[in-house]
Amino acid sequence: MNFRETTIKYVKDILRAKTISEVIHAELQEAHLRKLEAETASEYAYAAIEYNEHRIQRLEKRLLDHKKEIEL
Repeated sequence: MNFRETTIKYVKDILRAKTISEVIHAELQEAHLRKLEAETASEYAYAAIEYNEHRIQRLEKRLLDHKKEIEL
């Protein structure tokens, strides 16, 4: 196939009505992609929560230690 024939075939494929199974397949792929993105966001958010919980504990301990040093 030359460039012209390939281009015509591509345009015809874009403009033709999709079958039900093609639409379902495309939506299924989209759903899988969105699920993976949501899982990634969830993992990132969980890591941020854990990080900040440890940070809060560390800073509260430092603050307490600092107050004790001042009192001495």
